[in-house]
Amino acid sequence: MFHLLLLAAALLAAYLFLTRTLFRSSRCEGNAAMDGKTVIITGGNTGIGKATALHLASRGARVVLACRNREKAERAMAEIRQETGSTNVLFMQLDLASLKSVRSFSERFLKTEPRLDLLINNAGLVADGRTEDGFGIEFGVNHLGHFLLTYLLVERLKEGGGGRVVTVSSMAYRWGHVDPEALAVNRHLGTGRYSWQFFQAYCNSKLCNVLFTHELAKRLKGSNVTCYSVHPGVVRTELSRNVGLWQKVFIEPIARLLFLEPEAGAQTTLHCSLQEGIEPLSGRYFSCCAAEEVQPRGRDDAVARKLWDVSERLCGL
Repeated sequence: MFHLLLLAAALLAAYLFLTRTLFRSSRCEGNAAMDGKTVIITGGNTGIGKATALHLASRGARVVLACRNREKAERAMAEIRQETGSTNVLFMQLDLASLKSVRSFSERFLKTEPRLDLLINNAGLVADGRTEDGFGIEFGVNHLGHFLLTYLLVERLKEGGGGRVVTVSSMAYRWGHVDPEALAVNRHLGTGRYSWQFFQAYCNSKLCNVLFTHELAKRLKGSNVTCYSVHPGVVRTELSRNVGLWQKVFIEPIARLLFLEPEAGAQTTLHCSLQEGIEPLSGRYFSCCAAEEVQPRGRDDAVARKLWDVSERLCGL
């Protein structure tokens, strides 16, 4: 009996430790006015993106759900409208695995929407495979599609009174590695049949998000647009929908016990979207609604600049 009590105490202590460290959550206190402002959220039909869309719609923003799946987007729009009473939520087709689709979306948006105040690069996945253009799927979707989208829309952001770009990264960047020269040749961040191999590629793509934001801030200096990368926390989303069945069987019980719900996971994104006075922190990485110092690999000026140059070439810019 004593050993069982000891084990129970140890498990409880471990649970409390994890929920206060790796799985801790925070609350956005930002209250910037959103009436009359326009927001794009990639992957806004599910998970963190949907929770973000719901909150911004409730604050009066015009919210564009930039998603691949029309059916899921229409369901999300109906739920957001019902919950918030907003009729200012719309869907625009965007497949980040296709540079043609990114260009088509941007062209349509610029023709039909007179302003853009907030671009939230939220969509992401963990998977193996290739995009329509032959890039590794995680590189193509998690980084390159968002890079091109931001590049094409940044001038519209500058036209407003202080636009922001918020890119959802992850603490997984800490285990990432990016070699821009190899990337230019291989056009992927890692491949393989096993989950650990495409999880490594995911970590690499999240490092790309941090480096992209670091370099973007330099290029935006002197403008009224700022940018931030965020770690949303360890969240229960559809991010790992492409992993194998046995991995899901292993992950699901842990996720139910420890992972954050999407609403909690949206808080740092919302902080970087709504908190006034954080403009001097442009280019920084945020976690739990606060700026956090990144590891040297996430603020390497030379690698960030080379990644930008390679991304431009691969996008045909």
